[in-house]
Order: sequence, then structure tokens, then C-alpha cells
Amino acid sequence: MSSLRFNAIKSINQMAPVVPDLGSRVSAYYAENVFTEEMMRQYLAGDTFKAIKNAITNGTKLDRKIADEVANAMKAWAISKGVSHYTHWFQPLTGATAEKHDAFFKPIATGKGVEAFDGDALIQQEPDASSFPNGGIRSTFEARGYTAWDPTSPAFIMEVNNVKTLCVPTIFVAYSGEALDYKAPLLKSLHFLETAALPVINYFDKAATRVFATLGWEQEYFVIDEDMYHARPDIMLTGRTLFGHSPAKGQQLEDHYFGAIPQRVLSYMADFEKECFRVGIPLKTRHNEVAPGQFEAAPVFEEVNIAVDHNQLLMDVMERVARKHRLKVLFHEKPFAGVNGSGKHNNWSLGTDTGSNLLSPGKTPKTNLQFLTFFVNTIKAVHDNADLLRASIASANNDHRLGANEAPPAIISVFAGTYLSEVLREIEARVDENKKVADSDKVMLKMDIHNKIPDLLMDNTDRNRTSPFAFTGNKFEFRAVGSSANCANAMTVLNTIVAKQLVEFHKDVEAIAEKGERKDGAILTVLRRYIAASKNILFEGDNYSEEWAKEAEKRGLKNIKTTPKALDAYISEKSEKLFVENGIFSKIELHARHEIMLEDYVKKVQIEARVIEDIALNQILPAAIAYQSNLINNVVGLNSIGMESHSGAQRELIQTLSERMAKIKSNCEEMNEARKKANKLDNLHEKAIMYCDTIKPYFDVIRYEVDKLEAIVDDSLWPLPKYREMLFVR
Repeated sequence: MSSLRFNAIKSINQMAPVVPDLGSRVSAYYAENVFTEEMMRQYLAGDTFKAIKNAITNGTKLDRKIADEVANAMKAWAISKGVSHYTHWFQPLTGATAEKHDAFFKPIATGKGVEAFDGDALIQQEPDASSFPNGGIRSTFEARGYTAWDPTSPAFIMEVNNVKTLCVPTIFVAYSGEALDYKAPLLKSLHFLETAALPVINYFDKAATRVFATLGWEQEYFVIDEDMYHARPDIMLTGRTLFGHSPAKGQQLEDHYFGAIPQRVLSYMADFEKECFRVGIPLKTRHNEVAPGQFEAAPVFEEVNIAVDHNQLLMDVMERVARKHRLKVLFHEKPFAGVNGSGKHNNWSLGTDTGSNLLSPGKTPKTNLQFLTFFVNTIKAVHDNADLLRASIASANNDHRLGANEAPPAIISVFAGTYLSEVLREIEARVDENKKVADSDKVMLKMDIHNKIPDLLMDNTDRNRTSPFAFTGNKFEFRAVGSSANCANAMTVLNTIVAKQLVEFHKDVEAIAEKGERKDGAILTVLRRYIAASKNILFEGDNYSEEWAKEAEKRGLKNIKTTPKALDAYISEKSEKLFVENGIFSKIELHARHEIMLEDYVKKVQIEARVIEDIALNQILPAAIAYQSNLINNVVGLNSIGMESHSGAQRELIQTLSERMAKIKSNCEEMNEARKKANKLDNLHEKAIMYCDTIKPYFDVIRYEVDKLEAIVDDSLWPLPKYREMLFVR
């Protein structure tokens, strides 16, 4: 294995960057492989175009005749661009995307053939539902499942090595109708959110007929050389380094963040960005992140459903293009110990069809009352459902990152900023809910903040990078989402809890208004109650500090550090009521997802345990033994020439090696026995807890001994590429 390591270093030093073919300006080819509205106008009849636009905008159902016309138009457009196959592109609960390609070609009786694609093929396909994670909804012999076209997300052409495939975004459900993907519940949550938000926005804007959630994700990732990747079986099989001594230089000099992008990586970035632009992903930003070898890509905001599709597509494109550059992109939340892990910051807001950002402060008392309404309701939703929001970002991978003094902690809190926090305090302290007021201006004067509210600025807060849920001027940034996660999971929960809160808000306001209170006064009265009820979730300081953990406990905020316990929130009575009554999940779907996530956790920790044992016993110990043998031969040689007194250092190293090797072997054996016991458990929750609390602690114990060996074993014998090589040799 050490030969792989040194061959990788040699190969990198001889490698020249791949020069990407960037062609003309981005605007000339942006979305050229997307069946855009412009393409629909060209290929569809006027009435058909209006029908499909109405379906996209208002969710109206398309009849089969319209579907046939759309399918023919998609086929004609795709064939004109050299496409031969189509696929329903969906997002099963594996976390990856899925596709099954079918040819347009269809043989006919004359011995020739035609290209065919009709409405039936566009609307529905039948992949095998039992072969994807389903939480017991489908048995092995119950294979049938359905993918169904999502017209709100545009079809696109995926081009791989000049092989072009028409991809139709779809949902994925079981034969019995249960959702088996991320998209179906996301779409339901978006519909619920719009339905709940419309009556509230109409208090302020009677012309608004649509409310939609927007998302701007920030994708963090690491890049290492492909040969280094192949020489690290732990990264290949788990996505992270299970061993590795920290290099003398890591990120402590803070010289990587926003530094000059390495030449080879920059070529890779430019290459994958071009492919993303062609399929309509509006990438805007690229830069070095904090850790060496870590980078970030971020787009312009889009509606949530399309943004989620684009993030999943981005990761597919990045992995594929990386191979062209002989690089490997790592999306694991914590691929390297001792340096920052990677997140996928979800910047979430609400917009209307009249052009308003509902989380953007305005310049008048009325528009700022609108802002405060949605701002406070979001905070209240997070406060009341913090456990569920924590569960939405729980995974075996993200457990390594959350709370590690470089990412948001496992305690869910909200950062509002000093200025807005003061505004909330004044509202809570000064509004008398029992006293009527004449109009909104008087309400503001009565609060004695009239001179403040109209002057709220977009950037009225600092940015708290330690907060898991931070307001950043015109949006909330959910920073705790993991870099490998599908954004839809967290966004489904956030949409749902905010929607439920807005429903309650509307009821509370109407109840007060029915007693004769003006709407503005009723709104402020309810907001005051919500501020008082949810202020414990607000925190402006350092979320990494031990003091905050103690303070959070006093406030009644939970610190749920592990996935098996965090996931319990999904199947609480409160969550079941929330999701089932509002049509996001059925009870069966909810429990199935809980089981799928637990099973995913068990399998990932199980794989890591097996890989640790394999590498430790088959690579690390042989390397240490070889070095020890060299030392023993050296001591014997010194003794033979009468220099026994000069062999003290070697003898100490021999003893240290023996002690550390013994600990590695014994702990591997104990871990293996614990794993056997866990695997015999029938209860999945108990199995997950045992893997978390009993088996996983062995990882750090074994790693400690291995990393100490790395620091003393002859470098030429060490089998695994070291951190300094993976992070700094490019």
C-alpha cells in the first residue's frame, strides 16, 4: 500500500491541469440544455403553453391530451439536440439521484423504427420500489412503484461523454401511494406553506395571490487527488478518513479562506460550472473555504423545489467532472479530523407574486409590520419545533460535524442580531394587548419605536457563523444542514412548521379582531405573545462555548448530540399530528422514514467499524511490525559490536510500538464482539443506540493509537497517504 501512496505523490507532481473548454460568455449557453419557457413557446401550441404554465404556477391538473402534446414537444426538442434516450430523474431516500434510461426508438412492423414519446411515458414510469429504501412499505416480492412527472421543475438534458439523455424530474411513490422520495413531501409542504401564508400576507398586500419559499444553498466540499483517494480505502468506503495524524500546519494560519484558488482546482471549478450553466443551475460564487483543500459553490436564489433539484444535479455534475481532472470531490460532512467540516447552508425566505421578500425589512410602519409578522412567526415555529428541526439534519455523517467548534452545535437556537433583538424586546415590553389603538402609525408610536421601525435596513444584523439558524438581513440561514444531505429534508420540515405557525397566527389574529380590535392592533398583540413565548430560542453569542450549553439547558433547550436520539422527534405524537393532519406524511410514511434513517445510521457506522478493523489489522499493524523489526535488527547489530548502551532510544520505540499495537488489536477484537451483539438485536432503535453508544466509541480509541503510530513509524513504510499530502499536495 505504501507504493500506492508514493506513486500518487509522484503522479501529482508530474500532472498538468486539464484546460477546460469554456467557449463563449456564459449568457450564450446558459440553460441551453433545459426545456425552458422559451423552448415551450417554440414547440407548443398557444393553448397548450398556457395550460402548462397554469399547471406550473397554480398547480392545476393537466389532462392526458395536454401531456401528449408536451411529450411530443419535449421529444422534438431533445432529438434536435442529439438525444436518443429519456429517463425519469428522481430522488429516492438513498440520498442520491436515480434514473433508468429508455430509448425513444420503437421498432415498427415494416422492420424499421420511429422515435416515440407520448404522454403516458412522460407522466408515469414503473421503477422497482422494493430495491430502494422503503422502511417496510414494500416487501421484496412487492416490486412495483411509480415515478410521476413534476411539471414545476423543467426537464433537462444530461450530457456525459457526448451521450445525451432527456431527464424528466419526477416524484417516486410506492404502488400503494406512499412517498418513497424527498420531492413528494417537499411539494406538499410548499403547497401547505402557500395556503397558510396567503391569508396572512393579504393583511398587508391584497394583490398577492401566491406565496413561495426560496432557497439559496451554499455547497461546501473538499477536493483531493484521485490517486490519493484510491490509496485511502477508508475514504473510498466511508467518505472520510478514519485515521490520520494532524499535520503540523492545518488551518490555524487562516491563510486558505478566500485565498488564491489552486490552479488545478480552478480548472476543475470552471469546467463543472460550465456544465451546470448548461443545465440551468445559476451558480454565482466560488471560493476557498476555511480548511485546506476545502471549497464552496453557491448559486442565485431560486424557488425551493427547483433549488433542491439543482443542488442534487450539481453534486452529480461535480463528481462526474472531477474524474476528468483526476480529482475526487468529497461531500462528507467531516472527511478530515482537526479541520473544518462541510455544511450546506440553506438560505430560506418567502416571496410573493407581487415582488415582495417577506423577510426583508421595509421603509414604512406597514411594511415593517409585515416583515415582523413573518420574522416572529418563523422564530416561534423554530422554538416550538426545535427537536424536529434538529432531526431533519441528523445523520451519521453530520454527527461528526455538529458541535465540533467549527459548525453549529446540536442545540437549535436563532440569531436575530442585536438590533432586531432589541426591537423584539421593545415590542414585548411596550404593547398593551388590552388597549385598542386607532391605526398602525399610532401602534408604532405607542411602542415608542416609530423612529426605528421605518429605518430597518437589509443588513441590520451582523452574521453569527456559530448559530444553526441565523437571520442574515433578508433571509434565515439554516447552517446546520450537512454537505451531503438532500436539502429537501430540512426544507420540508421548515416549510411545514412555519406553515402551521402561520395558520395558528391567522386564527389568533382573527379571534382578537372579532372582539372589535383593529387588525394592526390584533397583529401586534399576537406578535407580542409569540415574542414572549419564544424568546428563549434567541441567542446572540458564541454557540460553541460551554457557557452557552449550560445556559441553553437552563432555558430548556435540548442538546441532542446523536442521530438515533434526534430521530425520535419524527415519531413523537406532536410530529405525527403536525405532518398527518396537514397532509405532508401519512403515519405509515413517517414511521417508514424514521426506520429508513435509523437503518442508514446503523449501516454507515457498521461499515466504518469494519473498515477500521480491516485497515488497522491488515495495513497499520504490518507497517508497525516491519518498523519494529528494523529497530530490533538495529539493536541486535549494536549489541553485536559492543554498543548496547547506545540502543536506548530504539528499545523505547520498540516497547511503545508493542504497547500501541496491543491496544489496537485488543480494541478491534472488543469492537468486533460488540458489533456481533448489536447485529443480533431485532429492535432497530436499540441496535442504532448500541452502535452509537457502545461501538462508535471504539473508533476514537483505536484511531488515537494508530495516529500515534503514524507519528513514529518510518515514513517510507506508512501505507496511507498522510493529511499533509492529501490536503496540500495538488
